Amino acid sequence: MQKARIRLTGTDYNKLESVCSRIREIAERTGVNLAGPISLPTKRLVVPIRKSPDGEGTATWDRWQMRVHKRLIDIDADERALRQLMRIQVPKDIGIEIVLEG
Repeated sequence: MQKARIRLTGTDYNKLESVCSRIREIAERTGVNLAGPISLPTKRLVVPIRKSPDGEGTATWDRWQMRVHKRLIDIDADERALRQLMRIQVPKDIGIEIVLEG
């Protein structure tokens, strides 16, 4: 049987977990096998910026960061389950990628 590998990425941890729980609910309702969600390493993008605009004075820095959280879910590629997966309302800042593997 084919498997669907779902990769979720996003900057908001709570929204990402809510999408994962919706996918888990669909898998339980349709009765397909589910593996995950597996937490992948969080990517931290750090940008240090100098506080003073003119360069004079002491070197004080602001550090801005953005964290990208990732989850991986494997699910059996049942037609009914995949149709319901396509209808999930995904927030704009959450990326979803579905790959079918044979």
